[in-house]
Amino acid sequence: EYIEAIEKELLENPVLEVMSEDGEGPSPSPTELQGGSAGDADIQSALPPPELPDGADQESISAIERQLKTSSDSPIDWNDYLENLSDSRGMSSPKGLVDYEDRPSLENTLTREENLAEHILFQLRMMDISPSEEEIAVQVVGNLNKDGYLCASYEELAADTHCTVPEVEEVIKKIRNVDPPGVAARDLGECLYIQLEQMGLGDALPARIVRDHLDKLEKKAYDKIAKAEAVTVEEVYKAVQVIQQLEPRPGRPFGEDTARYIVPDIYVYKVGEEYVISLNEDGLPKLRLSPYYLQLLNSKDTENQPNKTYLNDRLKAATWLIRSIHQRQKTIYRVTESIIKFQREFLEHGIQRLRPMVLKDVADDIGMHESTVSRVTTNKYVHTSHGVFELKYFFTSGLKAGNSDISSSTVKDKIKSLIAAEANDNPISDQQIVEILGKENIEIARRTVAKYRESLGILSSSKRKKLF
Repeated sequence: EYIEAIEKELLENPVLEVMSEDGEGPSPSPTELQGGSAGDADIQSALPPPELPDGADQESISAIERQLKTSSDSPIDWNDYLENLSDSRGMSSPKGLVDYEDRPSLENTLTREENLAEHILFQLRMMDISPSEEEIAVQVVGNLNKDGYLCASYEELAADTHCTVPEVEEVIKKIRNVDPPGVAARDLGECLYIQLEQMGLGDALPARIVRDHLDKLEKKAYDKIAKAEAVTVEEVYKAVQVIQQLEPRPGRPFGEDTARYIVPDIYVYKVGEEYVISLNEDGLPKLRLSPYYLQLLNSKDTENQPNKTYLNDRLKAATWLIRSIHQRQKTIYRVTESIIKFQREFLEHGIQRLRPMVLKDVADDIGMHESTVSRVTTNKYVHTSHGVFELKYFFTSGLKAGNSDISSSTVKDKIKSLIAAEANDNPISDQQIVEILGKENIEIARRTVAKYRESLGILSSSKRKKLF
Protein backbone atom coordinates (compact mmCIF):
# COMPACT_ATOMS: atom_id res chain seq x y z
CA GLU A 1 0.00 0.00 0.00
CA TYR A 2 2.89 2.30 0.83
CA ILE A 3 4.58 1.73 -2.55
CA GLU A 4 1.25 2.04 -4.39
CA ALA A 5 0.60 5.41 -2.73
CA ILE A 6 4.03 6.68 -3.84
CA GLU A 7 3.58 5.41 -7.40
CA LYS A 8 0.14 7.03 -7.62
CA GLU A 9 1.58 10.38 -6.52
CA LEU A 10 4.47 10.03 -8.99
CA LEU A 11 1.97 9.57 -11.82
CA GLU A 12 -0.19 12.52 -10.79
CA ASN A 13 2.43 14.97 -9.54
CA PRO A 14 4.96 16.39 -12.03
CA VAL A 15 6.91 18.16 -9.26
CA LEU A 16 7.81 14.80 -7.70
CA GLU A 17 10.51 12.61 -9.24
CA VAL A 18 12.63 9.60 -8.36
CA MET A 19 16.34 10.02 -7.75
CA SER A 20 18.70 7.71 -9.60
CA GLU A 21 21.07 5.40 -7.73
CA ASP A 22 23.94 7.89 -7.97
CA GLY A 23 21.78 10.56 -6.31
CA GLU A 24 21.26 12.61 -9.49
CA GLY A 25 17.92 13.44 -11.01
CA PRO A 26 16.35 11.48 -13.87
CA SER A 27 17.82 11.91 -17.30
CA PRO A 28 16.92 13.30 -19.79
CA SER A 29 15.30 16.36 -18.23
CA PRO A 30 12.10 17.99 -19.53
CA THR A 31 14.13 20.65 -21.37
CA GLU A 32 16.02 17.96 -23.28
CA LEU A 33 12.76 16.29 -24.27
CA GLN A 34 11.35 19.45 -25.87
CA GLY A 35 11.29 19.28 -29.65
CA GLY A 36 14.50 21.23 -30.43
CA SER A 37 16.79 20.06 -33.23
CA ALA A 38 19.52 19.07 -30.79
CA GLY A 39 17.16 17.23 -28.43
CA ASP A 40 16.90 13.94 -30.30
CA ALA A 41 20.57 14.00 -31.26
CA ASP A 42 21.61 14.57 -27.63
CA ILE A 43 19.47 11.67 -26.49
CA GLN A 44 20.82 9.38 -29.25
CA SER A 45 24.42 10.28 -28.40
CA ALA A 46 23.77 9.78 -24.71
CA LEU A 47 22.54 6.22 -25.20
CA PRO A 48 25.14 3.60 -24.22
CA PRO A 49 26.18 1.07 -26.83
CA PRO A 50 24.11 -2.12 -26.71
CA GLU A 51 25.45 -5.03 -24.66
CA LEU A 52 26.42 -7.95 -26.86
CA PRO A 53 25.75 -11.59 -26.04
CA ASP A 54 28.75 -13.72 -25.20
CA GLY A 55 28.24 -15.73 -28.37
CA ALA A 56 28.55 -12.74 -30.72
CA ASP A 57 31.57 -13.01 -33.07
CA GLN A 58 33.60 -10.27 -34.75
CA GLU A 59 31.43 -10.35 -37.87
CA SER A 60 28.34 -9.67 -35.72
CA ILE A 61 30.08 -6.80 -33.96
CA SER A 62 31.12 -5.28 -37.27
CA ALA A 63 27.53 -5.48 -38.53
CA ILE A 64 26.26 -3.67 -35.44
CA GLU A 65 28.96 -0.98 -35.76
CA ARG A 66 27.88 -0.35 -39.36
CA GLN A 67 24.29 0.08 -38.17
CA LEU A 68 25.34 2.53 -35.47
CA LYS A 69 27.20 4.63 -38.05
CA THR A 70 24.10 5.00 -40.22
CA SER A 71 21.86 8.05 -40.04
CA SER A 72 19.33 8.18 -37.21
CA ASP A 73 16.60 8.64 -39.84
CA SER A 74 17.26 5.24 -41.43
CA PRO A 75 15.37 2.34 -39.87
CA ILE A 76 17.31 -0.52 -38.24
CA ASP A 77 17.08 -3.84 -40.03
CA TRP A 78 16.26 -6.02 -37.02
CA ASN A 79 16.10 -9.18 -39.11
CA ASP A 80 19.70 -8.66 -40.21
CA TYR A 81 20.66 -7.90 -36.60
CA LEU A 82 19.13 -11.11 -35.28
CA GLU A 83 20.55 -13.23 -38.10
CA ASN A 84 24.05 -12.03 -37.25
CA LEU A 85 23.62 -12.98 -33.60
CA SER A 86 22.15 -16.44 -34.07
CA ASP A 87 22.82 -19.52 -36.14
CA SER A 88 20.83 -22.50 -37.27
CA ARG A 89 21.22 -24.20 -33.88
CA GLY A 90 18.91 -21.91 -31.90
CA MET A 91 18.51 -18.40 -30.61
CA SER A 92 20.70 -15.84 -28.86
CA SER A 93 20.42 -14.92 -25.21
CA PRO A 94 22.43 -12.83 -22.73
CA LYS A 95 24.41 -16.01 -21.99
CA GLY A 96 25.07 -16.93 -25.61
CA LEU A 97 23.38 -19.32 -27.98
CA VAL A 98 20.66 -21.61 -26.70
CA ASP A 99 19.46 -24.73 -28.48
CA TYR A 100 15.73 -24.88 -29.15
CA GLU A 101 15.73 -28.34 -27.57
CA ASP A 102 16.85 -26.75 -24.29
CA ARG A 103 13.91 -24.37 -24.11
CA PRO A 104 11.18 -25.27 -21.55
CA SER A 105 7.94 -26.76 -22.79
CA LEU A 106 4.81 -24.63 -23.04
CA GLU A 107 3.33 -26.38 -19.98
CA ASN A 108 6.31 -25.26 -17.90
CA THR A 109 5.77 -21.61 -18.81
CA LEU A 110 2.24 -21.31 -17.40
CA THR A 111 1.84 -18.45 -14.95
CA ARG A 112 -0.61 -20.28 -12.67
CA GLU A 113 -1.57 -23.80 -11.70
CA GLU A 114 -4.73 -25.58 -12.82
CA ASN A 115 -7.62 -25.06 -10.40
CA LEU A 116 -10.10 -27.69 -9.23
CA ALA A 117 -12.87 -26.73 -11.67
CA GLU A 118 -10.55 -26.84 -14.69
CA HIS A 119 -9.10 -30.18 -13.55
CA ILE A 120 -12.53 -31.83 -13.27
CA LEU A 121 -14.00 -30.39 -16.48
CA PHE A 122 -10.94 -31.43 -18.49
CA GLN A 123 -11.41 -35.05 -17.37
CA LEU A 124 -15.15 -34.98 -18.10
CA ARG A 125 -14.61 -33.62 -21.61
CA MET A 126 -12.15 -36.43 -22.29
CA MET A 127 -15.04 -38.82 -21.49
CA ASP A 128 -17.00 -37.38 -24.44
CA ILE A 129 -20.07 -36.28 -22.44
CA SER A 130 -23.06 -34.72 -24.17
CA PRO A 131 -23.57 -30.94 -24.33
CA SER A 132 -26.47 -31.14 -21.84
CA GLU A 133 -24.35 -33.16 -19.40
CA GLU A 134 -21.51 -30.65 -19.78
CA GLU A 135 -23.89 -27.81 -18.94
CA ILE A 136 -24.94 -29.63 -15.75
CA ALA A 137 -21.31 -30.46 -14.93
CA VAL A 138 -20.30 -26.80 -15.24
CA GLN A 139 -23.09 -25.85 -12.82
CA VAL A 140 -22.09 -28.58 -10.36
CA VAL A 141 -18.41 -27.67 -10.48
CA GLY A 142 -19.31 -24.03 -9.99
CA ASN A 143 -21.01 -24.98 -6.72
CA LEU A 144 -17.99 -26.75 -5.23
CA ASN A 145 -16.25 -24.98 -2.36
CA LYS A 146 -12.48 -24.79 -1.95
CA ASP A 147 -12.46 -28.18 -0.17
CA GLY A 148 -14.27 -29.88 -3.07
CA TYR A 149 -17.65 -30.25 -1.33
CA LEU A 150 -20.96 -29.64 -3.14
CA CYS A 151 -22.73 -26.60 -1.68
CA ALA A 152 -26.03 -26.85 -3.57
CA SER A 153 -28.87 -29.39 -3.42
CA TYR A 154 -29.76 -31.59 -6.37
CA GLU A 155 -33.08 -29.76 -6.68
CA GLU A 156 -31.36 -26.36 -6.92
CA LEU A 157 -28.95 -27.65 -9.58
CA ALA A 158 -31.86 -29.14 -11.57
CA ALA A 159 -33.74 -25.83 -11.43
CA ASP A 160 -30.69 -23.84 -12.53
CA THR A 161 -29.99 -26.13 -15.51
CA HIS A 162 -33.67 -26.77 -16.45
CA CYS A 163 -33.32 -30.53 -16.16
CA THR A 164 -34.50 -33.31 -13.87
CA VAL A 165 -32.98 -34.43 -10.57
CA PRO A 166 -32.08 -37.91 -11.96
CA GLU A 167 -30.09 -36.21 -14.74
CA VAL A 168 -28.19 -34.17 -12.14
CA GLU A 169 -27.51 -37.32 -10.10
CA GLU A 170 -26.13 -39.08 -13.19
CA VAL A 171 -23.68 -36.25 -13.91
CA ILE A 172 -22.60 -36.07 -10.26
CA LYS A 173 -21.87 -39.83 -10.35
CA LYS A 174 -19.52 -39.20 -13.28
CA ILE A 175 -17.85 -36.31 -11.46
CA ARG A 176 -17.30 -38.52 -8.40
CA ASN A 177 -15.49 -41.06 -10.58
CA VAL A 178 -12.80 -38.60 -11.67
CA ASP A 179 -9.81 -37.23 -9.81
CA PRO A 180 -9.61 -36.15 -6.98
CA PRO A 181 -11.38 -38.99 -5.12
CA GLY A 182 -14.25 -37.86 -2.93
CA VAL A 183 -14.99 -34.66 -4.83
CA ALA A 184 -18.60 -33.38 -5.09
CA ALA A 185 -19.62 -35.01 -1.79
CA ARG A 186 -22.15 -33.21 0.35
CA ASP A 187 -20.51 -33.88 3.72
CA LEU A 188 -17.48 -35.53 5.31
CA GLY A 189 -19.12 -38.95 5.72
CA GLU A 190 -20.14 -39.09 2.08
CA CYS A 191 -16.67 -37.90 0.98
CA LEU A 192 -14.92 -40.68 2.91
CA TYR A 193 -17.46 -43.30 1.81
CA ILE A 194 -16.96 -42.42 -1.87
CA GLN A 195 -13.23 -42.93 -1.51
CA LEU A 196 -13.72 -46.29 0.21
CA GLU A 197 -16.10 -47.40 -2.54
CA GLN A 198 -13.47 -46.56 -5.17
CA MET A 199 -11.02 -48.71 -3.19
CA GLY A 200 -13.47 -51.62 -3.33
CA LEU A 201 -14.32 -51.37 0.37
CA GLY A 202 -17.95 -50.23 0.04
CA ASP A 203 -19.23 -53.05 2.26
CA ALA A 204 -16.21 -53.42 4.55
CA LEU A 205 -15.94 -52.33 8.19
CA PRO A 206 -14.25 -48.95 7.41
CA ALA A 207 -17.20 -48.01 5.16
CA ARG A 208 -19.74 -49.06 7.81
CA ILE A 209 -17.93 -46.97 10.44
CA VAL A 210 -17.93 -43.93 8.17
CA ARG A 211 -21.57 -44.42 7.23
CA ASP A 212 -23.06 -45.24 10.64
CA HIS A 213 -20.59 -44.29 13.39
CA LEU A 214 -18.86 -41.09 12.34
CA ASP A 215 -19.87 -39.33 15.58
CA LYS A 216 -18.33 -42.14 17.67
CA LEU A 217 -15.23 -42.09 15.49
CA GLU A 218 -14.75 -38.39 16.20
CA LYS A 219 -14.87 -39.08 19.95
CA LYS A 220 -12.59 -42.14 19.53
CA ALA A 221 -15.23 -44.31 21.18
CA TYR A 222 -13.78 -47.45 19.60
CA ASP A 223 -15.30 -49.78 22.19
CA LYS A 224 -18.81 -48.56 21.34
CA ILE A 225 -18.16 -49.01 17.62
CA ALA A 226 -16.89 -52.55 18.25
CA LYS A 227 -20.00 -53.41 20.28
CA ALA A 228 -22.37 -51.95 17.65
CA GLU A 229 -20.65 -53.81 14.79
CA ALA A 230 -20.10 -57.02 16.79
CA VAL A 231 -16.35 -57.00 16.15
CA THR A 232 -13.27 -56.75 18.32
CA VAL A 233 -11.64 -53.43 19.26
CA GLU A 234 -8.51 -54.54 17.38
CA GLU A 235 -10.56 -54.83 14.17
CA VAL A 236 -11.91 -51.34 14.73
CA TYR A 237 -8.33 -50.04 15.17
CA LYS A 238 -7.32 -51.56 11.82
CA ALA A 239 -10.40 -50.07 10.12
CA VAL A 240 -9.64 -46.63 11.58
CA GLN A 241 -6.10 -46.87 10.20
CA VAL A 242 -7.59 -47.30 6.72
CA ILE A 243 -9.89 -44.32 7.24
CA GLN A 244 -6.96 -42.15 8.36
CA GLN A 245 -5.35 -42.65 4.95
CA LEU A 246 -8.30 -40.95 3.19
CA GLU A 247 -8.44 -37.29 2.14
CA PRO A 248 -11.13 -35.34 4.04
CA ARG A 249 -10.62 -32.28 1.82
CA PRO A 250 -10.34 -33.40 -1.84
CA GLY A 251 -9.88 -29.85 -3.09
CA ARG A 252 -6.86 -29.19 -0.89
CA PRO A 253 -4.19 -29.80 -3.61
CA PHE A 254 -5.91 -27.26 -5.84
CA GLY A 255 -6.11 -24.46 -3.29
CA GLU A 256 -5.58 -21.05 -4.86
CA ASP A 257 -4.02 -19.57 -1.73
CA THR A 258 -0.48 -18.60 -2.66
CA ALA A 259 2.29 -18.50 -0.10
CA ARG A 260 2.82 -15.05 1.34
CA TYR A 261 6.46 -14.38 1.98
CA ILE A 262 7.17 -11.83 4.70
CA VAL A 263 9.82 -9.22 3.93
CA PRO A 264 10.99 -7.65 7.21
CA ASP A 265 10.59 -3.89 7.53
CA ILE A 266 13.35 -3.70 10.15
CA TYR A 267 16.54 -5.65 10.76
CA VAL A 268 18.11 -5.81 14.22
CA TYR A 269 21.77 -6.85 14.40
CA LYS A 270 24.04 -7.27 17.40
CA VAL A 271 27.33 -5.42 16.96
CA GLY A 272 29.58 -5.97 19.96
CA GLU A 273 27.37 -5.46 22.99
CA GLU A 274 24.87 -3.15 21.29
CA TYR A 275 21.91 -3.79 18.97
CA VAL A 276 21.82 -1.86 15.70
CA ILE A 277 18.59 -1.08 13.85
CA SER A 278 18.49 -1.01 10.06
CA LEU A 279 15.32 -0.07 8.17
CA ASN A 280 14.66 -2.09 5.02
CA GLU A 281 14.32 0.38 2.13
CA ASP A 282 14.96 -2.08 -0.72
CA GLY A 283 12.64 -1.40 -3.63
CA LEU A 284 11.42 1.91 -2.21
CA PRO A 285 11.97 4.88 -4.52
CA LYS A 286 13.99 7.84 -3.25
CA LEU A 287 11.99 10.96 -3.98
CA ARG A 288 12.98 14.57 -4.56
CA LEU A 289 11.47 17.77 -5.92
CA SER A 290 12.09 18.32 -9.62
CA PRO A 291 14.71 21.08 -10.15
CA TYR A 292 13.12 21.91 -13.49
CA TYR A 293 9.73 22.74 -12.00
CA LEU A 294 11.28 24.50 -9.01
CA GLN A 295 13.13 26.74 -11.47
CA LEU A 296 9.88 27.32 -13.35
CA LEU A 297 8.17 28.36 -10.12
CA ASN A 298 10.97 30.82 -9.28
CA SER A 299 10.87 32.46 -12.69
CA LYS A 300 9.32 35.94 -13.02
CA ASP A 301 7.25 35.04 -16.06
CA THR A 302 3.80 36.49 -15.27
CA GLU A 303 2.18 34.83 -18.29
CA ASN A 304 2.55 31.41 -16.66
CA GLN A 305 0.67 32.43 -13.51
CA PRO A 306 -2.12 29.78 -13.94
CA ASN A 307 0.55 27.10 -14.35
CA LYS A 308 2.38 28.41 -11.29
CA THR A 309 -0.78 28.14 -9.20
CA TYR A 310 -1.17 24.52 -10.23
CA LEU A 311 2.51 23.78 -9.61
CA ASN A 312 2.35 25.44 -6.20
CA ASP A 313 -0.43 23.03 -5.20
CA ARG A 314 1.58 20.09 -6.53
CA LEU A 315 4.66 21.35 -4.70
CA LYS A 316 2.78 21.37 -1.39
CA ALA A 317 1.54 17.81 -2.02
CA ALA A 318 5.02 16.58 -2.95
CA THR A 319 6.61 18.27 0.07
CA TRP A 320 3.97 16.78 2.37
CA LEU A 321 4.57 13.27 0.95
CA ILE A 322 8.36 13.46 1.35
CA ARG A 323 8.03 14.83 4.88
CA SER A 324 5.49 12.11 5.75
CA ILE A 325 7.84 9.37 4.47
CA HIS A 326 10.70 10.73 6.56
CA GLN A 327 8.42 10.98 9.59
CA ARG A 328 7.19 7.42 9.02
CA GLN A 329 10.72 6.01 8.92
CA LYS A 330 11.73 8.04 11.97
CA THR A 331 8.72 6.82 13.96
CA ILE A 332 9.31 3.17 13.02
CA TYR A 333 12.92 3.53 14.12
CA ARG A 334 12.02 5.10 17.46
CA VAL A 335 9.34 2.50 18.22
CA THR A 336 11.72 -0.36 17.37
CA GLU A 337 14.44 1.25 19.48
CA SER A 338 12.08 1.40 22.45
CA ILE A 339 10.94 -2.21 21.98
CA ILE A 340 14.60 -3.34 21.96
CA LYS A 341 15.18 -1.47 25.21
CA PHE A 342 12.27 -3.26 26.90
CA GLN A 343 12.86 -6.68 25.29
CA ARG A 344 16.65 -6.91 25.40
CA GLU A 345 16.40 -10.14 27.41
CA PHE A 346 14.36 -11.68 24.58
CA LEU A 347 17.02 -10.73 22.03
CA GLU A 348 19.68 -12.27 24.26
CA HIS A 349 17.97 -15.49 25.33
CA GLY A 350 14.82 -16.06 23.24
CA ILE A 351 11.09 -16.38 23.91
CA GLN A 352 11.63 -17.77 27.42
CA ARG A 353 12.72 -14.27 28.49
CA LEU A 354 10.01 -12.26 26.71
CA ARG A 355 8.64 -9.80 29.23
CA PRO A 356 5.04 -8.50 29.44
CA MET A 357 4.63 -5.17 27.71
CA VAL A 358 1.74 -2.97 26.57
CA LEU A 359 1.47 -0.15 24.05
CA LYS A 360 1.46 2.43 26.85
CA ASP A 361 4.97 1.41 27.89
CA VAL A 362 6.42 2.31 24.49
CA ALA A 363 4.15 5.32 24.04
CA ASP A 364 5.32 6.85 27.33
CA ASP A 365 8.95 6.01 26.55
CA ILE A 366 9.04 7.85 23.20
CA GLY A 367 6.46 10.52 24.00
CA MET A 368 3.81 9.48 21.48
CA HIS A 369 0.16 8.50 21.71
CA GLU A 370 -0.77 4.83 22.07
CA SER A 371 -2.78 4.94 18.84
CA THR A 372 0.34 6.08 16.95
CA VAL A 373 2.38 3.18 18.37
CA SER A 374 -0.44 0.77 17.51
CA ARG A 375 -0.59 2.03 13.93
CA VAL A 376 3.19 1.87 13.49
CA THR A 377 3.44 -1.71 14.78
CA THR A 378 0.57 -3.06 12.64
CA ASN A 379 1.75 -5.30 9.75
CA LYS A 380 5.39 -4.38 10.39
CA TYR A 381 7.90 -7.19 10.78
CA VAL A 382 11.33 -7.22 12.39
CA HIS A 383 14.16 -9.66 11.70
CA THR A 384 16.04 -10.78 14.82
CA SER A 385 18.53 -13.53 15.65
CA HIS A 386 15.56 -15.62 16.88
CA GLY A 387 13.49 -15.25 13.71
CA VAL A 388 11.07 -12.82 12.06
CA PHE A 389 8.32 -11.41 14.28
CA GLU A 390 5.53 -8.89 13.86
CA LEU A 391 6.13 -5.86 16.07
CA LYS A 392 2.76 -6.58 17.72
CA TYR A 393 4.24 -9.88 18.94
CA PHE A 394 6.25 -8.07 21.60
CA PHE A 395 3.14 -6.61 23.23
CA THR A 396 1.73 -9.31 25.52
CA SER A 397 -0.17 -9.57 28.76
CA GLY A 398 1.49 -10.98 31.86
CA LEU A 399 0.93 -13.70 34.45
CA LYS A 400 2.27 -13.95 37.99
CA ALA A 401 5.44 -16.02 38.32
CA GLY A 402 6.64 -15.74 41.89
CA ASN A 403 7.66 -12.17 42.62
CA SER A 404 7.72 -11.16 38.95
CA ASP A 405 5.54 -11.34 35.85
CA ILE A 406 5.89 -13.63 32.86
CA SER A 407 4.66 -13.02 29.32
CA SER A 408 1.61 -14.92 28.07
CA SER A 409 3.59 -15.78 24.92
CA THR A 410 6.21 -17.46 27.08
CA VAL A 411 3.50 -19.47 28.86
CA LYS A 412 2.04 -20.53 25.50
CA ASP A 413 5.46 -21.70 24.42
CA LYS A 414 5.80 -23.74 27.62
CA ILE A 415 2.36 -25.33 27.06
CA LYS A 416 3.30 -26.19 23.49
CA SER A 417 6.57 -27.77 24.63
CA LEU A 418 4.83 -29.84 27.33
CA ILE A 419 2.26 -31.21 24.87
CA ALA A 420 4.94 -31.93 22.27
CA ALA A 421 6.80 -34.09 24.80
CA GLU A 422 3.75 -36.05 26.04
CA ALA A 423 3.17 -39.78 25.45
CA ASN A 424 0.79 -40.53 22.57
CA ASP A 425 -1.21 -43.03 24.62
CA ASN A 426 -1.32 -40.84 27.73
CA PRO A 427 -1.61 -37.11 26.84
CA ILE A 428 -1.49 -34.60 29.66
CA SER A 429 -4.70 -32.83 30.61
CA ASP A 430 -5.20 -29.10 31.11
CA GLN A 431 -5.27 -29.63 34.87
CA GLN A 432 -1.94 -31.47 34.74
CA ILE A 433 -0.47 -28.54 32.80
CA VAL A 434 -1.71 -26.17 35.53
CA GLU A 435 0.04 -28.31 38.16
CA ILE A 436 3.30 -28.50 36.15
CA LEU A 437 3.37 -24.74 35.62
CA GLY A 438 2.52 -24.22 39.30
CA LYS A 439 5.75 -25.98 40.24
CA GLU A 440 7.53 -23.24 38.26
CA ASN A 441 5.66 -20.59 40.30
CA ILE A 442 3.45 -19.67 37.33
CA GLU A 443 -0.08 -18.94 38.57
CA ILE A 444 -2.57 -19.88 35.87
CA ALA A 445 -6.17 -21.12 35.82
CA ARG A 446 -7.26 -24.26 33.97
CA ARG A 447 -9.62 -22.28 31.72
CA THR A 448 -6.67 -20.02 30.79
CA VAL A 449 -4.64 -23.08 29.82
CA ALA A 450 -7.57 -24.27 27.67
CA LYS A 451 -7.79 -20.84 26.02
CA TYR A 452 -4.06 -20.75 25.28
CA ARG A 453 -4.13 -24.34 23.98
CA GLU A 454 -7.02 -23.58 21.60
CA SER A 455 -5.26 -20.43 20.35
CA LEU A 456 -2.30 -22.67 19.45
CA GLY A 457 -4.63 -24.98 17.48
CA ILE A 458 -4.07 -27.94 19.84
CA LEU A 459 -6.90 -30.40 20.56
CA SER A 460 -7.99 -31.48 24.03
CA SER A 461 -6.25 -34.44 25.68
CA SER A 462 -9.13 -36.81 24.90
CA LYS A 463 -8.83 -36.06 21.18
CA ARG A 464 -5.03 -36.19 21.19
CA LYS A 465 -4.95 -39.72 22.59
CA LYS A 466 -3.57 -42.32 20.16
CA LEU A 467 -4.08 -45.98 20.96
CA PHE A 468 -2.11 -47.33 18.00
